[in-house]
Amino acid sequence: MKADKIIFATGNADKMREIRMIMADLGMEILSMKEAGITAEIVEDGKTFEENAMIKAKTIAEELKKRGEQVIVLADDSGLEIDYLNKEPGIYSARYMGEDTSYTIKNANLIQRLEGVPDEKRTARFVCAIAAALSDGRSFVARATIEGRIGYEEKGENGFGYDPIFYLPEYDMYSAELAPEEKNRISHRGKALQEMKRILAEEL
Repeated sequence: MKADKIIFATGNADKMREIRMIMADLGMEILSMKEAGITAEIVEDGKTFEENAMIKAKTIAEELKKRGEQVIVLADDSGLEIDYLNKEPGIYSARYMGEDTSYTIKNANLIQRLEGVPDEKRTARFVCAIAAALSDGRSFVARATIEGRIGYEEKGENGFGYDPIFYLPEYDMYSAELAPEEKNRISHRGKALQEMKRILAEEL
């Protein structure tokens, strides 16, 4: 299959910045849904990160098929799992406390819910599933995680979302304190995108 660009099924500018940095060496144009002029409604009713990522990718791929475009559609579904809270917020991470609620409020709420919980029980992970849907009907999915724990306050200016409360013991830093290049190397999204790049290199 010949393709000269990738459409990423997200409208999140922060994610797009990370994605372009990580996938720059592919030498392909990478566009967000908005940049590609796609306004399809996506119903994320999957029960796992993988299912939701695939729903997004296939929905956009169907739209592009109608246009007759030969492109690769990628979609990300990612979130935070906190073990003490039964893996909440999980697949509902973006919608936790409402989609329009600021992450400052979401983060403060999670810290409050863990009040009095000791370090060893504050274990958590970021999960990312990247799905690819090709115009010839094939699809692939890659999943990666990064382990850490929930801190006691927000720290760092480099990340977004839940990064400011996600502490990485082996680095003695919060995710939002990492330099962008370092974060992209070790993060759940960075590792999942690298795996997807490997899959696409084999399959295309």
